[in-house]
Amino acid sequence: MPKVTIVGAGNVGATAAHIIASKNLADVVLVDVAEGLPQGKALDMMHMRSVEKFTVRVTGTNDYADTRDSDVVVITAGIARKPGMTREDLLGVNAGIMRSVIGAALEASPDAVFVCVTNPLDVMTTLAYRESGVPANRLMGMGGVLDSARLSFAVCEQLGCEPADVEAWAVGAHGEGMVCWPRFTTVKGTPITELMDEEAVAACVQRCVKGGAEVVGLLKTGSAYYAPGASIAKMVEAILGDTHEVMSVCAHIDGQYGIEDLYMNVPTRLGRSGVEEIVEFDLDAAELAALQASAESVRAGLANLADL
Repeated sequence: MPKVTIVGAGNVGATAAHIIASKNLADVVLVDVAEGLPQGKALDMMHMRSVEKFTVRVTGTNDYADTRDSDVVVITAGIARKPGMTREDLLGVNAGIMRSVIGAALEASPDAVFVCVTNPLDVMTTLAYRESGVPANRLMGMGGVLDSARLSFAVCEQLGCEPADVEAWAVGAHGEGMVCWPRFTTVKGTPITELMDEEAVAACVQRCVKGGAEVVGLLKTGSAYYAPGASIAKMVEAILGDTHEVMSVCAHIDGQYGIEDLYMNVPTRLGRSGVEEIVEFDLDAAELAALQASAESVRAGLANLADL
């Protein structure tokens, strides 16, 4: 049975564990510094196991030794956004957490595929890459799957269509600098640019870009976790199942789209080895310029990281 470690037993990590277990994708180890937290949540899920009849096991621990030889390691550890905070506000605290976590997780599972979720995503994924020395194909970030899901939701709300009929693409920086591709976002194969006017398309894009902040503002005491947890599980399923599915992933770009040596969300083919391919869409000049501008916003965040 494959083994997935999730670092961080907060809402995002626990939700991801729940979905991965419910789908029978892998045994799951929840690891956290808080004594009792991962153990309690894991026990609760094992009680649920008897209801849902899945066969994999969920365990909780404070010791990375229990995560040894994981196939996939998902890093969700870090503080979550509070109302009024940007992802960049999290940089200082979460950089320290990421440095600690990636070292311990890598020592226990040197051959794992690593999926970073901690915000600010693009910067934290880059930090993990630089600190760990893990090959770029085995280290990525989860952001684009979530952003694309939010765009899909906005399209469904606008058109009254079903999620299964929508293929949505949100790429670039995970945050205010993200880029949506309406021309490639389709409903039953038809671009939304042919199904709604420019104002409606712009409204969908804005709903996507502000989606995370909208959730934070409503919750008041935390940030999103159901959709992020499901997005993590989708990536894990593609990796463990070797599906070769293409989705928006924070992957290492090295020349594609005219962007050099940068982690950012782009269409990415996932399989058992991790990132198999950065898929290049046929962008027009405006779409390419927007993506490259988003890349510059990521570089600005990396400059802040260098000052820490």
